[in-house]
Amino acid sequence: MAKLSVELRRYFLDGATETVEDGAIANPPTPEGDVTLDEMLNLAGERTFGFLFVLLSLPSALPIPAPGYSIPFGIVMALLAVQLITGAEQPWLPKNWGKKGFERKKVCGFMEAGVPWLERIEAVSRPRLLAVCTNPLGRLFIGLAILLMSISMMIPIPLTNTLPAIGIFVTGFGLVNDDGAISLAGMTICAISAAATSTILYLFFTLGREGMTQAVDAAKEWIKP
Repeated sequence: MAKLSVELRRYFLDGATETVEDGAIANPPTPEGDVTLDEMLNLAGERTFGFLFVLLSLPSALPIPAPGYSIPFGIVMALLAVQLITGAEQPWLPKNWGKKGFERKKVCGFMEAGVPWLERIEAVSRPRLLAVCTNPLGRLFIGLAILLMSISMMIPIPLTNTLPAIGIFVTGFGLVNDDGAISLAGMTICAISAAATSTILYLFFTLGREGMTQAVDAAKEWIKP
């Protein structure tokens, strides 16, 4: 099976080029219309949960604006996380969710920005600490971490989206390659994100939106070189 970055680049950026049995290169037409959740499920193939967590968290994990993605993708990932917690082997989505589409041009833009980061992780990834990703208890903890981060992504307050999405992205990639070390690193990011989100929510409800904005601006000024 090809590396995840290779498959994403080929599917979204290179016109879905693939090698056929006689060695020739087939170039099927690039899919048209919106990218649907059903399409993502089909593309996931055997990778299933890990692939979907990587793909769905990517828009919010990137340091570029991604309005309109955190809440719907957070809801989908929360449902998938619950299935992972309960021991499901294959992901399931309601039929009407599968038809939900997202503008292909924007998705391809996210892939163009995100695949290089994925390639960097792949360079150091290998199957190790398999129990973290394959043992029911390990998958339970991964599912709980992703569930909490998915809920955080759905909170309509600044600074509660990006870090949780990064945690899901890294943890999910560990699932893809059965790399328990990377999944543990991702769960560490999730723990840091949970602490940060708790602090942000405390400040928000204590200071209000205006006070929260002032606190964020003050923090930005303080960390400037």
